[in-house]
Amino acid sequence: MEAIAKQVDDPESCGGPDWIERELAASRLSDARLEKRLRHLVEQLAQGVGRSIPWACQDWAAAKAAYRFFSNGRVNEEQILAGHFLATRERIPCGEELFLVVHDTTEFSYKREDMAAVGLVSKGSVRKDAQGRPVYFTTCGINLHSSLAVTLDGLPLGLAAVKFWSRKAFKGQQAKRKAHNAPIEEKESVRWLENLRSSTELLGQPQRAVHVGDQESDIFDLFGAAQQLGTHFLVRTRADRLADGGPETVAEAIGQSPRRGLYRIAVRNRKGEESEAVLEIRYRRMRLQTPKGKKKRYPEQLVTVIEAREQETPLDRDRIDWKLITDLAVNTRQQAVEKVQWYALRWKIEVFHKILKSGCRAEQARLRTAPRLVNLLAVFCILSWRVFWLTMTNRIAPDAQPELVFTDLELRILDRLVADKPTAQLRQHLLSHYLIKLARLGGYLARNADSPPGNETVWRGLTRLVDIQLGVMLGAQLVGN
Repeated sequence: MEAIAKQVDDPESCGGPDWIERELAASRLSDARLEKRLRHLVEQLAQGVGRSIPWACQDWAAAKAAYRFFSNGRVNEEQILAGHFLATRERIPCGEELFLVVHDTTEFSYKREDMAAVGLVSKGSVRKDAQGRPVYFTTCGINLHSSLAVTLDGLPLGLAAVKFWSRKAFKGQQAKRKAHNAPIEEKESVRWLENLRSSTELLGQPQRAVHVGDQESDIFDLFGAAQQLGTHFLVRTRADRLADGGPETVAEAIGQSPRRGLYRIAVRNRKGEESEAVLEIRYRRMRLQTPKGKKKRYPEQLVTVIEAREQETPLDRDRIDWKLITDLAVNTRQQAVEKVQWYALRWKIEVFHKILKSGCRAEQARLRTAPRLVNLLAVFCILSWRVFWLTMTNRIAPDAQPELVFTDLELRILDRLVADKPTAQLRQHLLSHYLIKLARLGGYLARNADSPPGNETVWRGLTRLVDIQLGVMLGAQLVGN
């Protein structure tokens, strides 16, 4: 709520009609004309989230200018996102309250005849040949490792770091075994450390940040790097290390710890039906020894291991069995549950990636080379955050003023097009009132029992609102003439 309060006091921090200008204010390109083109492109693509470049540009000259911008060798994703990164830092709430930086990796797949121009993301097998040997195929595409700053209420403040890459080829089993023992700087997993360092440097206040990752981030180097930076981590463990020097492992030690209480959460089964899960909570403070070969770089780690586990496996979904590692001390059941809730907010990065793919339709882009696609994806990152922020603002701060998001003309259009329901009288001229109207333009039914509108109806509503606004402005000009 403090982050929203900051934005309400200063509406220019995130919302309002000039939000694009503020998100790009610090995006410095090599030429003023390129900076102007970037702002124009973001504006065009924001007016039609999920539409193609030709549709957003509307004519061949504008589309050609867009293609030239994305293929310009003097433009890169760091320059495009520099302004957004600094705007993210400005949105960090004041005070001493912690905030989260959630990290995760996703991939964007493309169908290209010239796969080398884009790169590879995965290798798999779906069939076997006549001799029973697997027939492998490779997928063309780009990987993205992103770091999203989030408040403890779940409000996405913006991206703090990104890393794009693709592969030229895939290593054989022997090469993989050799790479396993290589320094982390020679592995792809170094991206976790790079984003940890980049986001910590950007956001400042390392003592307030908690970096959250899934099992892929269970890397001792990350624990050591976080300690060196003076920041915190909360990671779901994958490796079963020795606890306190052995002979017990972490799993054995936490399993023998006393149960500290129960925690009930709402979950959904494979059919999407909601139910309740009862988790047993255990926690224990322990030391993790530094692996051989890394003792000169990192000391042993004093950590807290938290287990949140269902006793039995449900019939209609996977059993919840989380073992979390954090450098933060946990002394009560309430503190342990709090950390479990923080880890659950890691799902926000998954939602962000979904908006990139489903909302912006990033995998439908027709650009032919990796540098061009990465520049486009950088622009989509800004738009995806904006849609996500709108959706979550409606849920976290429904009583904020609508001017935080909408212009006066947009408010009047929404009032004219979307009729108020009798039950909405008490909430008129509040942000939630108009965000629901926006979602109704995108297909949200707004029935009494419906959940708050999601990202999909918000981005569809935004696109329709832009179209209607253009029609209103054109109609006014025609009448005036």
